[in-house]
Amino acid sequence: MKRISVLILYIALGLGANAALADMSALAALRDGDMKKLSFHETPEAAPGVAFVTAEGGEMTLADYKGQHLVVNFWATWCAPCRHEMPTLSALQDALGGEDFAVVTIATGRNPAPAMKKFFDEIGVENLPLHRDPKSALARSMGVFGLPITVLLDPQGREVARLQGDADWNSDSARAIIAAWIGDGAS
Repeated sequence: MKRISVLILYIALGLGANAALADMSALAALRDGDMKKLSFHETPEAAPGVAFVTAEGGEMTLADYKGQHLVVNFWATWCAPCRHEMPTLSALQDALGGEDFAVVTIATGRNPAPAMKKFFDEIGVENLPLHRDPKSALARSMGVFGLPITVLLDPQGREVARLQGDADWNSDSARAIIAAWIGDGAS
């Protein structure tokens, strides 16, 4: 009897995993334009518990966002593509941000807080966090080598997709992908 219960549990878990993969495939089919660079992972990867610095000077980890779908963007004040991309991330946050979804921006490397604020002021971004990863510890632990890099984390804190380089996160394709991901609860 115990073997049958284990077998049923194994099959149920397998079916759940296949459903999640099918959901990711459906999201991948929505990619167009810049979003074609968005790569979905076959298996979600747990985000590390490495701390970063908040705008207020405290520490937090990505796990503090547990329960939300996240678009996490790694950027820097000296990064020209970041200057182009950041307003589109801001627009995505305006359009879809809420209890279930947030855009989280983390400046990695040497980015003094006043320079970050000036960067956001110059490009008109007021709704995104000014988090910092001054020693690039989080970025390194997540394999961020080059900027910008954007990762999608599911509500369990697992990386499900990654986009290297800048993109228009306010495009119809980006909004469709994120809206479907949030709405379906795909992870």
